[in-house]
Amino acid sequence: MLADEINRAPPKTQSALLEAMEERQVSLDGQTRKLPDPFFVIATQNPVEQIGAYPLPESQLDRFLMAIELGYPDAAAERDLLSGGDRRARSVVIAPVAYAATLGEWQREAADVHVAPALLDYVQALLAASRGFAGTGTTADAGTRRGLSPRAGLMLLAAARAWALMAGRPMVMPEDLQAVFAAVAGHRLAGGARSGALQAQALIRAVPLP
Repeated sequence: MLADEINRAPPKTQSALLEAMEERQVSLDGQTRKLPDPFFVIATQNPVEQIGAYPLPESQLDRFLMAIELGYPDAAAERDLLSGGDRRARSVVIAPVAYAATLGEWQREAADVHVAPALLDYVQALLAASRGFAGTGTTADAGTRRGLSPRAGLMLLAAARAWALMAGRPMVMPEDLQAVFAAVAGHRLAGGARSGALQAQALIRAVPLP
């Protein structure tokens, strides 16, 4: 499901999205309906400084795997956009690149990618450092208002497993964790995705590999 401009949605819509993302179900008029599997939410949001845009609650931010800032298109992509006419008309002729059954197989393969105990130590050290402390006594960036939750650690491992799978490896390497860390952790840290991504990079530099 694509939730466009999610930070313009009213609280009731946000609550419904939370139920769909966490419980994999929707409720209407006292009836609960299970969502299909696989099911996931992709959302866009406007800059919070725009009128009518509101920051998402932390409980909802924590349920998004990643936050990615697209920015402006490069010159070639912008030229294609300007010369391509109505993009909505082109969406109906886009061919699918995968089907639900194939996606399910990829998810199962990614879940089987091995994570060594030493890398679990590394994930725990990153989580601890984001909360303002670590086993060595180092502290996170002073601007970090809140630390990463255990859910963030689970999602970090899931993203790193998928990254390793795309690279054709049966095990997660430290560089896989580092490659996805900013996208997974940034929106969970203080100051929004952009500021949080900078804090995430600082954490990567501050926390040594085990």
